[in-house]
Amino acid sequence: MNTINPKRKIVQLTLALTLAGVMTSGIVGCGGRTESTTTTSAAIVGNDSTTATTVTAVTAIATEPTFATFDEEDLSATWNTSTASLVILAGDSIRFEGRGATVDGSTLTITSPGTYVISGTLNDGQIRVESGNADNVRLVLNGADISCSTSAPIYVLNADKTIITLAERTENRVTDDTSGRPEDAGSDDPNAAIFSRDDLTINGSGSLTVTARYNNGIATKDDLRIAGGSITVDAANDALKGRDCIGVRAGTITVDAGGDGLQANNSDDLSKGYVSIEGGVFDITAGSDGIQAETTLAISGGDLSISTRGTAAGGSTSAKGLKAGAGVFVTGGTLTIDSSDDAVHSDGVVKIDGGILQIASGDDGIHADEMLEINGGEMTIAQSDEGLESAVVTINDGTIRIRSTDDGINVAGGADGSSADERVEQSTQTLGDGNRLSINGGYIAIDSGGDALDCNGPVFMTGGTVIINGPADDRNGALDYLGEFTITGGFLVAVGSSGMAEAPSETSTQHSIMVNFDQVQKAGTLIHVESATGEEILTMAPTKQFQSIVLCSSTIQAGGTYKVYLGGTSTGTVTDTIYSDGTYTPGTDYVGLTIEGMVTVVGAAGGMDRGGRPGGGRR
Repeated sequence: MNTINPKRKIVQLTLALTLAGVMTSGIVGCGGRTESTTTTSAAIVGNDSTTATTVTAVTAIATEPTFATFDEEDLSATWNTSTASLVILAGDSIRFEGRGATVDGSTLTITSPGTYVISGTLNDGQIRVESGNADNVRLVLNGADISCSTSAPIYVLNADKTIITLAERTENRVTDDTSGRPEDAGSDDPNAAIFSRDDLTINGSGSLTVTARYNNGIATKDDLRIAGGSITVDAANDALKGRDCIGVRAGTITVDAGGDGLQANNSDDLSKGYVSIEGGVFDITAGSDGIQAETTLAISGGDLSISTRGTAAGGSTSAKGLKAGAGVFVTGGTLTIDSSDDAVHSDGVVKIDGGILQIASGDDGIHADEMLEINGGEMTIAQSDEGLESAVVTINDGTIRIRSTDDGINVAGGADGSSADERVEQSTQTLGDGNRLSINGGYIAIDSGGDALDCNGPVFMTGGTVIINGPADDRNGALDYLGEFTITGGFLVAVGSSGMAEAPSETSTQHSIMVNFDQVQKAGTLIHVESATGEEILTMAPTKQFQSIVLCSSTIQAGGTYKVYLGGTSTGTVTDTIYSDGTYTPGTDYVGLTIEGMVTVVGAAGGMDRGGRPGGGRR
């Protein structure tokens, strides 16, 4: 578990943490980002020694995404055949018909703007672009197969922009090798099969297969834009790399990368280093991160399938599905992520406004160091250690289903300490210092092995539906919070163990009941709650054994009398363990109760509440 919980005791070692000198300053940068600096000093006292640790972290926090711009030339896959130059590849030689380029053996060097139509096979040679700073060069791959053992088969040294157009109904291949590379090749050596020092665009409707045995597949020192084509990249390291940005509007992209699938890594300029995806079909298999952006990662459309293995060379163990330094923004698209690390991760914020997300993660489903906000979309986290995690979590809308071995939703400050990463991790997590969980709408169903809602701070619920199948062991609780859990609207049901069971706070304006049963109930045993007039409030079949239930609903009224049944049968339709539109046949009439306060408790919980009183949840 990644949170510090005051009700859990570590008897083998006692740590006294003294937090001092916490300073946060904000400087607004380009592209709607804020650069914040936080310094934390922690004194850890053990036995007779004291060790002081100071951690300073600088994080760019995004308030909005950045999308790549596409001009007419980026989107157009047509060219003037009457003015285009022809490049005919003939094994070990090149025939050139036109102007603006020279041939030297198996190397073609383009020195002028224009369109160059390339066809044929080049066994071991190179297409080089060395044009003017303001020149646009279009390379039309028209059934071209280009290989080079000593450098990048396509190498753009200078131009304003180079556009690679994949001609309709053509298959094109670019392959590099390691056999002819100099042993002292440095950072200036082109490190991709298709390498550009300036802006690069790929469009068209043909296909391109890139085999990069040396390092990266397709890389540029500036912007990489993709507006079409069927592109397959098999790379020893990163598959697609744009230092300043990667923007995708359309195309079918299949990558198998030893490193990252897609990466934008400019860390010097807060307005750059971003990835934006507006469409296209992606099938990404990566040894490291699926898609990594230094600043923001924005997805507004497309169909993405991402699998990360965590087997990248160089010792990196970061294997996240979507990863960004400042912010991840999802407003549309369909995403299927199977990651050995966090499925969605940001050192700053994550904001989900739409889209369909299918997630299986070896760590967190969605993690944001600073803030996670969900305003819509459909999300299924079928496998995770912790489902959602951030210092501040706000859910306003959307459909969210979470299955976790630990906490379903974990609200805790500090960086993610549950998985290794290349960045410096913060060494402490704060208790309630700005942490907050707000549920204002949406539909949330959680099946957790640990705490279902674990908030190291207050919880506020004003609307929405929350269905919890919580932990079976008494070391965890379905609800776990610091301070208060105030409910003013919505529907909440939480079943789980009774050892650490908690109920909402008396500060609520909507009534709750909490029943702690005298013995553990088997998984699948129906719980039925109805009013004195027979109105059904809840019929539920928990997925695991349980001994406690918390129910909060607008139908529970002050002075009302209610009955709680165990067992029986129902003819209703089951959704997330809740029965609807059916007839309940009673089992055991377990208890009747009358609502006298905001929280009505029956039976004693086995744990301690936040104030140290027995029977957690009694206020």
